[in-house]
Amino acid sequence: MNPIQHLATYSDLAGKVAVVTGGSRGIGAATAQALAANGVNVAVSGRDTAAIDAVVAEIQAKGGHAIGIAADCSNFSVVEQLRQRVEKELGCVKLLVAFAGGSSIRPGPVEKVTEEEWRKILDGNLTATFLTVKSFLPGMIERRHGVIVTMASTAGRLPSQAPAPYSAAKAGVLMFSRNLANDVAKHGIRVNCISPAAVLTERMRRQLSAEQQREVAAMHPLGRMGAPEDIASAALFLASDSSSWITGVTLDVAGGRVMI
Repeated sequence: MNPIQHLATYSDLAGKVAVVTGGSRGIGAATAQALAANGVNVAVSGRDTAAIDAVVAEIQAKGGHAIGIAADCSNFSVVEQLRQRVEKELGCVKLLVAFAGGSSIRPGPVEKVTEEEWRKILDGNLTATFLTVKSFLPGMIERRHGVIVTMASTAGRLPSQAPAPYSAAKAGVLMFSRNLANDVAKHGIRVNCISPAAVLTERMRRQLSAEQQREVAAMHPLGRMGAPEDIASAALFLASDSSSWITGVTLDVAGGRVMI
């Protein structure tokens, strides 16, 4: 089965303002582009200014509206500056796509993980998600409307060879999202989490040989690795009114790797 070739269109998204953290590459970039293609005014955020600019330029070349803002989401004051600039340039944020995260360490035994590595991975994934939500949530509560989509991983769903700090952080994002959804539903805010399996991003293409890619694909019942557009498609649905009665869900976009 081939990856998605054409993303769905959700007319209710047009004109809304979205922030996509982790939007400079891979899944985040694909999601920012998909939102813009649906008429959303998108703030693309990440740490690499050049990569952000490339995503924004591609969106604009296709007729979309986007701005780029570099931000370290593990620093609350920086996230607050991000929010203030978005509100000033685009308006009130209705869609928060908190995808910032990742792992910079190789898999290995827990006893080999340093305290610095542990804290860095948890801060870059779990704390960054919390701080991003903390900044944008008060405005959503005041307006009694908003949609939040967070990013977990199959590494947070079942034991794997992923680094322990990364697995712990993503499991934390998953449970944080559930608790948040339960807490803010009374304010008209929905919160859902996407949990991808192996996605063939540019980084994965560089790291894995063709044979390794085939081996990873074979681990998934559907017989292929995911594409960034697979995750973007799920994010579009969760951001749209088509999922208006869905909150607190972890959606495993995993090619059958996780079945719960």
